[in-house]
Amino acid sequence: MRAHVTKKTLSEGLGLLERVIPSRSSNPLLTALKVEASDRGLTLSGTNLEIDLSCFVPAEVQDPQNFVVPAHLFAQIVRSLGGELVELEISGQELAVRAGGSDFKLQTGDLEAYPPLTFPGHADVSLDAAELARAFGSVRYAASNEAFQAVFRGIKLEHRADAARVVASDGYRVAIRDFPANGEGRNLIVPARSADELIRVLRDGEARFTYGEGLLSVTTDRVRMNLKLLDGDFPDYERVIPKDIKLQVTLPATALKEAVNRVAVLADKNANNRVEFQVSQGKLLLAAEGDYGRAQDTLDVVQGGSEPAMSLAFNARHVLDALGPIEGEAELLFSGSTSPAIFRASGGGGYMAVMVTLRV
Repeated sequence: MRAHVTKKTLSEGLGLLERVIPSRSSNPLLTALKVEASDRGLTLSGTNLEIDLSCFVPAEVQDPQNFVVPAHLFAQIVRSLGGELVELEISGQELAVRAGGSDFKLQTGDLEAYPPLTFPGHADVSLDAAELARAFGSVRYAASNEAFQAVFRGIKLEHRADAARVVASDGYRVAIRDFPANGEGRNLIVPARSADELIRVLRDGEARFTYGEGLLSVTTDRVRMNLKLLDGDFPDYERVIPKDIKLQVTLPATALKEAVNRVAVLADKNANNRVEFQVSQGKLLLAAEGDYGRAQDTLDVVQGGSEPAMSLAFNARHVLDALGPIEGEAELLFSGSTSPAIFRASGGGGYMAVMVTLRV
């Protein structure tokens, strides 16, 4: 087998697989990469038993032959090559990797022992890949990293009549994004770490979903992925979304991010990075205090609602996370100093963050 492929396209494909394939494992085969050659190009595949990933790389191939190589070592070699056109050649149990003046010989693995990876050939529903990646990326920050929080370590995907919704929560905040979608899809919970890989690989075109038993397969024109899903019931997050809004504030999201960043420098790290929000007479006063001093910042806002003034407190890190997906004007909706608050983009857009307040 001999193949010619550009360093750029091969490196991109290997970069996708590297994040999935473990660099160390009690089962050495899981650290390997399977390469299937055809007249059209190379299909790179790997697994960590939670995620199976396959990626196609266009190449000129003669005498196609499949092989297995150490994934991370192969990727490191390709990245280090000086030339832009890479030649791959199989001879016996060796893979030759050549480019420019470089020539590497890499031992191949046992192809027969490599675990079989199967991907479905049909789709149950299709979603816009870019919209799905954007939605997952908007709410990912709110998923929990705590091992004991089970379904909170995942992102819920809900299908509705003409839209889909992704939801993430760690029990202290909820992040929601709605986006257009068609078809009869299932509700499911994707592990947040698997969602990270989806965000990286989904681009333009369609993401075709195939449902299995505790498994979701996602196929695009470029990649195929099997994801193990989380079991359990996601909490009823809608009950924490405040309905009785008493005070509304609108201001540029960038200005609020910068001001929170400034005052948070002196926020007490042992008191939830507490930053106080005081709204009154078209002004928003931000204040933080810690062992080394106090900080304040005042912003002009457009204020509305039945309450003339209100004081609340939030975790500064949570505020910055919530503002991350918002561009342009941000709208803050308050129902009381001890009730959850809503942060969203003014004029809609489908994104919403709900955060609990700290005691004033």
